Amino acid sequence: SGVVPMRYELWQTEWCPASRRVRQRLTELGIDYVVHQVPVDQDDRRLLRERTGAETIPVLVVSDGPVVGEGAILAYLDSHEPVPTGARAHRLKAEKARRRYLEEECECPPQPAIR
Repeated sequence: SGVVPMRYELWQTEWCPASRRVRQRLTELGIDYVVHQVPVDQDDRRLLRERTGAETIPVLVVSDGPVVGEGAILAYLDSHEPVPTGARAHRLKAEKARRRYLEEECECPPQPAIR
């Protein structure tokens, strides 16, 4: 039989910028993962604490245990996962789509360029 791929579990929320960046990196790397939505209110995060030992998000559960925080997660992925040839193209397309979304959907007044 073949090698069983690592099963990743991401504890996160949709509104969290760090969670979004971790999801983007997982997608760039072509990694399938299970998502666990975490309640907004920290007092309601009992399941997160029980399963990961963590109080904050994002948390990526890997074979070695939980990896807590965006920086630690990205460093873990960089050291444990090969970068596929299409990762850079995927990142550029995601950045372009995000800019377009912000331009089309955001009703914010234009911001001056920061130099």
